[in-house]
Amino acid sequence: MAVRVGILGATGAVGQRFIQLLDGHPTFELASLTASEDSAGKTYADAAKWRVNTPIPEDVAEMEVDPTAPDAVPDDVDLLFSSLPSGVATEVEPEFLQAGYVVSSNSSNDRMAPDVPLTIPEVNPEHLDLIEVQRDERGWDGALVKNPNCSTITMVPTLAALDQFGLEEVHVSTLQAVSGAGYSGVTSMEIIDNAIPHIGGEENKMETESRKLLGEFDGVDVSLHEMDVAASCNRIPTLDGHLENVFAETTEEVTPEEAKEAMREYPGVDLHSAPEQLIHVFDDPSRPQPRLDRERGDGMQVSAGGVQETAAGIKYNCLAHNTIRGAAGASLLNGELLVEEGWV
Repeated sequence: MAVRVGILGATGAVGQRFIQLLDGHPTFELASLTASEDSAGKTYADAAKWRVNTPIPEDVAEMEVDPTAPDAVPDDVDLLFSSLPSGVATEVEPEFLQAGYVVSSNSSNDRMAPDVPLTIPEVNPEHLDLIEVQRDERGWDGALVKNPNCSTITMVPTLAALDQFGLEEVHVSTLQAVSGAGYSGVTSMEIIDNAIPHIGGEENKMETESRKLLGEFDGVDVSLHEMDVAASCNRIPTLDGHLENVFAETTEEVTPEEAKEAMREYPGVDLHSAPEQLIHVFDDPSRPQPRLDRERGDGMQVSAGGVQETAAGIKYNCLAHNTIRGAAGASLLNGELLVEEGWV
């Protein structure tokens, strides 16, 4: 039986990725698209400036865009994916939750709220049980689940694989694609022949979200992981794919071969959108590269390489597609987990 889904903020960059990834999905049937008042009432083809590298699905092109309000979404929609700007989501998402909708959200608001699951299905699926705490605390019948920031998602699966050696301190420097800023986020005059060594709020997201994702859930609260994380985030002129240089200090001594084996053997999940192997590890020290490797696993696989020993642990590079694994694909995977675990 199909699960009817909707997209909040369907005309933007991440909303378009949702539509692309939902096309032909075996479980989810797209039944509702919402956007701003300027787009409401138009067909999706007229409302959206389509920029994804596959055509708009014909049935979606003719769908009418609704206002982003609970009374505009059909009652038989079971699950909503949110790609709303965080400022809008802060106001709007609670309205849908009060109306009883389950929302899998890519928006950054409330990721660190103590009663909101911040989830990567391969890393911390048990955190979904925070939904019961959330419902008790907030008094609504809906449920809000968040996926982390795109740069956090790129790094955390590799850290989860290495946590068996005792993560103590992590330093990361990112090289982030322009698509992460949205279509109008960085002008060509700013980014061509340039790199921008600051992305507002990004470093704090990486430093806090990673500790929540790897934290322990006791049935009531998530205790943040005790590791220290320091991030430096940089925008570079690549279109898609975030590349990150990670330096991890561990309690136990770990060799590069042990680290690579831990990453290769880190388990995936049996969900439709999940890659068969979560982390692909290269022996070639020149990989991963954004242009060559961002599409691995249909954009859902994390790549790692350049694993070397340091005086305090190891260093390596990791890469993921920032608008697929790092955004729409992450939220879609959380939606699949919500269905699998019976929350939808």
